Amino acid sequence: MIKRISIFLHIVFFSLCFPYTFSAAENTTPSGIPIEELEQFVDEYAEEYIGSTVAGAAIIAIKDNQIVLSKGYGYADVENQIPMNPDTTVLEWGSITKLFVWVSAMQLAEQGELDLEEDIRTYLPEEFLTKLNYDDPITILNLMHHNAGFEEYIFDLLFESPEQLVDLEESLKLAEPEQVYKPGEVVAYSNYSTSLAAYIIEEITGQPFYDYVNEHIFDELEMNHSTMHLPVEDNQEITRHKGIGYFPGENGDFMESQSFYISMYPSGGINGTAADLAKFAQALMPSEPEKTSLFQEDQTLQKLLTTSYAPEEGVPGLAHGFWEYDGEYRGLTHSGNTVAYSSNMQIVPEDNFAIVILTNQADEIDLLFGLTDELVDRGDQTVRENLPPAAEVEGSYLSARRTFNGFMNLYAYLAPLDVKPMDDNEIELDLAGFKATYVQTSPYVYKLKSGDDVFIPSNVMYFHVNDGMSEQISTAYADYLPMDKNTPFLLISLGLFIWCMVYFLISPFVLMVLAFFRRRRKRKKAPIAKWNWLLMLSGTLLAVNIAVLIIRMLSNPMRTYSELLPHFIGNYLFTATSIIAVVMMILVRKKAPLSKMQKTGYLLTGFSSILFIIWLIIWQMYA
Repeated sequence: MIKRISIFLHIVFFSLCFPYTFSAAENTTPSGIPIEELEQFVDEYAEEYIGSTVAGAAIIAIKDNQIVLSKGYGYADVENQIPMNPDTTVLEWGSITKLFVWVSAMQLAEQGELDLEEDIRTYLPEEFLTKLNYDDPITILNLMHHNAGFEEYIFDLLFESPEQLVDLEESLKLAEPEQVYKPGEVVAYSNYSTSLAAYIIEEITGQPFYDYVNEHIFDELEMNHSTMHLPVEDNQEITRHKGIGYFPGENGDFMESQSFYISMYPSGGINGTAADLAKFAQALMPSEPEKTSLFQEDQTLQKLLTTSYAPEEGVPGLAHGFWEYDGEYRGLTHSGNTVAYSSNMQIVPEDNFAIVILTNQADEIDLLFGLTDELVDRGDQTVRENLPPAAEVEGSYLSARRTFNGFMNLYAYLAPLDVKPMDDNEIELDLAGFKATYVQTSPYVYKLKSGDDVFIPSNVMYFHVNDGMSEQISTAYADYLPMDKNTPFLLISLGLFIWCMVYFLISPFVLMVLAFFRRRRKRKKAPIAKWNWLLMLSGTLLAVNIAVLIIRMLSNPMRTYSELLPHFIGNYLFTATSIIAVVMMILVRKKAPLSKMQKTGYLLTGFSSILFIIWLIIWQMYA
């Protein structure tokens, strides 16, 4: 709020000093910050975060195709006190890499080599996609719009060693997700879609995608300090200048991250400088009468930046792979995250302004989105009259970008998006503890009013309402769909999981104590007891196996499927042993007299084991 007041005072001051009408387009950022005061503003903003929540950042601002701010903040290497430098420090761009896929696709479309509306199977080898559930064609535009219908698949995406890297074709076959939505109906951000588009470009051009980008984009724009070819260790110049990635630690410390490698590199593999990314941004907004060197015709650039998908008229959508941002002027943006780096680039063609921010920390939001929001400002929030009541959109929603097949489907239910009406025209959103308030400006269109910076990329939400019921939320990066499991089911499921884990982790110790006293009293062991022991041991091993699996995924969710295969084999093995033990307990239960306490104990163990297996089946813990 203080920053916004300061901006307002600057505007008032300059409007009084000059007799002509003040315009953001004349020499200010889109939000109205005078360019001559931009560095001071960014310095003051960054001071709050650099060295406390993020190790370093490289920030470049562009106005009228000129660099008006280029500055490094903090350190590229904390231990050796190497400062961040926008011209020389190499950082990972993450998903901003996807924009180079879409520019490449537009280049081929301009040459008549690629039809954006043709079924992609025309360009792919036969039987390439094996998990499609709909006959509807998937087009390049579907891939650009992330609405081809693919589920999220996180395995075999990142690797800890460069020796694990495979070529693009093999990686696409290895990590093919299932198609769970009809093409064109649901937006669900997809790394697979982008890499699939890059592979199609390989098939058309006959050259590796990174070679195509080097020749037709990097060389054209003289982006000499960036590479898409992995591993980066093969490029000594890139390696020598690469900033170290960090995780935030306690008391302002930063923990160095290990290196990770991505086979589907077109979705997030570029390593480069902020200055090189700024050259790319400038090429997207050439000054008159200059032409961009990215395309042969100006119309191709204009088409690239024109809306190609929108969930509703007037609601931000996508412009051929660029996400639209509802700002003071229409913005086009893309951000990125890798294991220990994050990035954001936003261009505002109508105001000839762009901002590039790279950091050496994953999931940084205060600079990437908070600062960008301050510089470009949000769009009009004028509220129309006679709007539908906010109660119609109340409910819990799941991100469309989620796993449907396998045990990772459970994760989506741990962080639903909860929407609650605050009054007839405002709602509160809660996502994993992050909260924001949105105000309805037109029927079912809600705009961000205040809240955590994590909501800034989704500053506009459109609710698809039918007969008073919200069926879908359209927003940046991923739509949201109504919760498909009710609260009682989820609570019962949680309670059942806790009961089984506690029971099978504690009960073996109870059995050992009882066995000790039985031996001291020299009581004879019933035939059913050994099967009860086997059942208990199998349940305990299942519980331990699940606990280790959860801990491994929480510590590093980006794993190869082969790493987790032993857990799934273990689940099958321990489950089979449990079933055998239950059957044998039923068969021998009448061969020896049992006390009421023994009967109760055996029944409880058998019942708990069966419930545990049912829980494992429901949540797909066998794959």
